[in-house]
Amino acid sequence: MSGEDEEIRAGGETAGDGIRGTARGTAPVPLSVLDLVTVGAGSTASRAVRTAVDIARTAERRGFHRYWVAEHHSMPGVASSSPAVLLAHLAAHTERIRLGSGGVMLPNHAPLVIAEQFGTLEAMAPGRIDLGLGRAPGTDGATAAALRRTERLHEGAEEFPQQLAELTRFLDDSFPDGHPYAKIHAVPGPVQATSPGGVQDPHRPPLWLLGSSGFSARLAGSLGLPFAFAHHFSAANTLPALDLYRASFRPSEALAEPYALIGVAALAAETEQEARRQVMTGALSMVRLRTGRPGLVPGPEEAEAYRFNELERGFVDSWLGNVIHGTPDAVRQGLDDLAKRTGADELMITANAHGGAARLRSYELIADAYGLPG
Repeated sequence: MSGEDEEIRAGGETAGDGIRGTARGTAPVPLSVLDLVTVGAGSTASRAVRTAVDIARTAERRGFHRYWVAEHHSMPGVASSSPAVLLAHLAAHTERIRLGSGGVMLPNHAPLVIAEQFGTLEAMAPGRIDLGLGRAPGTDGATAAALRRTERLHEGAEEFPQQLAELTRFLDDSFPDGHPYAKIHAVPGPVQATSPGGVQDPHRPPLWLLGSSGFSARLAGSLGLPFAFAHHFSAANTLPALDLYRASFRPSEALAEPYALIGVAALAAETEQEARRQVMTGALSMVRLRTGRPGLVPGPEEAEAYRFNELERGFVDSWLGNVIHGTPDAVRQGLDDLAKRTGADELMITANAHGGAARLRSYELIADAYGLPG
């Protein structure tokens, strides 16, 4: 591998296993970004995608380790239904930062299709692609059935590991002789390196398992894979899941030791009042989603004018309890405390707000608070 290739793979750091990051500035652990590519009221999906590019480039410039997008469906306020398409666009507008899915919902897709998509992404951005996988549908049951063209949803304890094993064999081109898929190859992929005259790089994106409970934690540990936990919407399960992951961990070719990141909702602004004003837009959006009324993310004025009933207020208070928000110093302290309390190896920050400007400003302020470069 040339020195130039090594630089591309590692974003200026040692490539290592393609998983572990390096803490920058005074951050306790590597910092990363999870972006839902949200669409605010009065805006468009096109503008949301442009904002995603701006956030990814800002994250790269400021030394965040990776930038992920998540698969969601039938949600007007979330424009990330096609992670592979978005990641291809983002790869064309960045140079070093790792890009990935947080995640692709494996039961929604044929494993061969995912292997082909992420093999293509790997060819576009060598050494920069992560493949994070979840087993939830990322939507309601009816939409999931429409995606899969079946009324039976394959999310059980037996089916997901089988789907994961099939995807892994497609990625590695490792079906044994006699298997029905032994002569089927995911392209781009390792088969090109073994073809006559082939020089295809056999590297493939690292697999991550995502979860909000113990199922994926145990599975990730038993397979020796990195684990990403959705603390931002399942905070009560964070510590039990991380403990289970570490207790279940078995060394693998991918990892010698456990590596767990947690997704955390955090938003910084110049004042406490402005931060609260911005996160309330996300709070109202979540209330509507949880009550079957998904829509565009409301603006701050609409959120301020909304009158929550008693049940909604209880939900908002609980939800905001898991959103670190305030001045940059307050957010830094909250992130520091969370990293210490959980022992997470990486924090992946998602900003909940209506407008792209507020979200961009938040990432800049957090980077400033930790003395990140740029």
